[in-house]
Parts: sequence; C-alpha cells; structure tokens
Amino acid sequence: MIYSQWGLKDRLVNSVDVWLCHYCNDCSAHCPRGARPGDTLRAIRAMSFRHFAFPNFMGKIVGEAKYWPIMVAIPVVVLLLGLLVTGHLHIPEGPVELREFFPLYLVDVIFIAFTALAAVSLGFGVWNFLQGIHANAVREGYAEDKPLNMGDYVKSLVSVIPTILFHNKFKQCITNRDRYQSHLLVFLGFIGLFIVTNIGFLALYIIRVDFLAPPYAFINPVKLLALASGVALLIGIALVISNRYKDKAAESTTTYLDWCLILAILGIVATGFLTWLSRVGDAGWFAYAIYFLHLVCVFYIIAYLPYSKLAHLVYRTVAMGYAAHINRPFGVEAVAAAPIVAPAVEPAPAEEEPPVEEAAAEEPAEEAETAAEAPAEAEEEKPAEEEEEKKE
Repeated sequence: MIYSQWGLKDRLVNSVDVWLCHYCNDCSAHCPRGARPGDTLRAIRAMSFRHFAFPNFMGKIVGEAKYWPIMVAIPVVVLLLGLLVTGHLHIPEGPVELREFFPLYLVDVIFIAFTALAAVSLGFGVWNFLQGIHANAVREGYAEDKPLNMGDYVKSLVSVIPTILFHNKFKQCITNRDRYQSHLLVFLGFIGLFIVTNIGFLALYIIRVDFLAPPYAFINPVKLLALASGVALLIGIALVISNRYKDKAAESTTTYLDWCLILAILGIVATGFLTWLSRVGDAGWFAYAIYFLHLVCVFYIIAYLPYSKLAHLVYRTVAMGYAAHINRPFGVEAVAAAPIVAPAVEPAPAEEEPPVEEAAAEEPAEEAETAAEAPAEAEEEKPAEEEEEKKE
C-alpha cells in the first residue's frame, strides 16, 4: 500500500507478493478505514501483466474499453478472409455440415498460428516477469543474490500444482467464500475442453485413431468429456455472474477486464452448445451463423490471452511457484515472513533509546518507565529528609 501511495511502479509490478493475494476481500471487509486494499492489489496485478505484455501496445489495447470494437473486428476479419481465400464464403446447400462451411484444415491453420503467437507473447512476458520478481526479491532480502536456479524453481512450481488444481487457497476465503465453487468449475471446464481439443488434434494428425477423431458419437467418451466440461463451464460462469450482484461484507468492484473475460467465456459456452443443437436439429443458416460466432469467441480468448484477465492463471502460477522456491509463505498462514538476509541498519546513537517495534507495546513501555522513575525520585528525596532531621 505504501509503494502504491509513493508511486513506486517498479516495486509493484515486480513484487511476488501481489500475486499471492487471491482477492478473497477479507482485508477490505475488515479494514477500519475503508481503504479496500483488495481492490488495490487487483489493480496492481492488472498493471503488472499489462506492463510485461509483449508487444507492449497490445496490453494497452486489450486493457481499454474504447478499443473493444477493434478487438472484436480482428477475429471477424481474419475468419472472413480465410473463407474468402479458400472459396467457402457462402452457405452450403443440403443438410447442415459444418466442415462444408468452414473446412477443418482452415480452422486448424488459423487457430494453430494464432495460438503459437499467443504462446510466444505470453512466454516473453512471463519470462521477464519471473526475472523481475527474482531481482526484486534479492533487493528486498528474500532471495540470495545469484541467478535463479531454474531446476530448483521448476521443482517448486510442480509442488504448488495441487494447491492450484484444487483451489485450496480459495477455501480459506470468508467474505467471498462462494468464489471457490464458481472458479473451480470454470477452471475444470477449461481444462476438460483443452484435453478434448488436444485429443482430437492428435487423433487427426499424429496418431490417426478414428475412434478419437471428430466428429464424435454421443456415447463416445471424448464427447461425454466435452459435454461435461461445457456444462461445468456454463454453471461456473453463471455463478460468477450471480456472485457479482450478491450483497457482501465488502463490495467487490467489477472492472472492464473482468466483464471482457466473463462475456467471452459465456459466449464460447453458449455458442458451443447452440452450434451442437442446431447441427443436430439441421437448423440451416442459423447453425452456420452460430458456428461462426463460436469461432470468433474462441479466437478472442486465444489471441488476447496474454493481455487479458485470463493471463492471471499463468502469472499467479509462476508467482506461487517462486514463493515456494524462496520458502516465502503465502495465504492466511503468512503472518510474518522475515528476509533471509537482514537489511543493513545503522546503529542508533547512544543517547537515543531503541525504537519500539510495535505500537501495541508503547503504552506498557511508558508505564514501565514511569514505574522505574518513581523509586528513583523517592530515593533522591529520602536523603534530604534525613539531613533535615540531623540538623533538628
């Protein structure tokens, strides 16, 4: 909070601690001054991944509402150009067959290309972030002054995976305890759909197993996993939206980045189910229109992932792994974490009393000094009285 007040952006964007906050908002609920530190930390995290965005101008475009029409127009134009170049810019006749409208090879070429670009961009940003938090930890005395040992770091990163998968930190929230179920369902939904997508890709182009390649029969295990993941994602995002409007001890603000991600996820799952139902129901042009919108939503999520709120998943994982690497506690158990190397402090002058470290100890200390001075004054007064008695 002090770094924020002083405008020390470099300290903030390179701090591992701001990523160890899971925005349970307990601090804002109990803050006696109504400072809402939870919102402050959330704003710092958004500033951090936009700072490390590569290329940097994309962080600005994705982070500001005035550029949203451009962000939506880009995937629409790219997909339409793909249809135009391949000669598929028309509605096929006969029963609904999505591959006749948007060939599978065209979908794969476009999405593999933009997924690779997003991965490279995210990789550059996360690498710079990791080096930044290590340098900052060294400066603050929480890590040794030597290059980061990537082998040890990876081991620490693996050790926090169970905590992330099961959302253990979210269980410790009190003010926003209901965030646990919604975030877990959204997380598991994405993981399931990611697995389904990769199974289909491997079956089509690498291992070539017809049973695992799309399109799938309704009783196919891959299809069932896709449906279960879609349902989990739909329920999870519905809970996220409903939780935004619940009365809570501490009000949580919803930013533009929040709504962008929420609406994009809702668009993916809604158009995905509508595409499936309209294809099964042979809904003609409506099925093709919904499928095109579904591709736009998927494109939106993938292409802008390094610069959107979804980047939290990667940055927080990296930060939690680094915190484990330097044995820095995080969560409610982090009552106090002392630096491994105490910072140099100049000795206080002899005439000055050592500073009191905790405000709670000030009053007892003053009472102790008063009690110590009282006997001394009594001893000074006692000899004076004895001399007067001798004179008498």
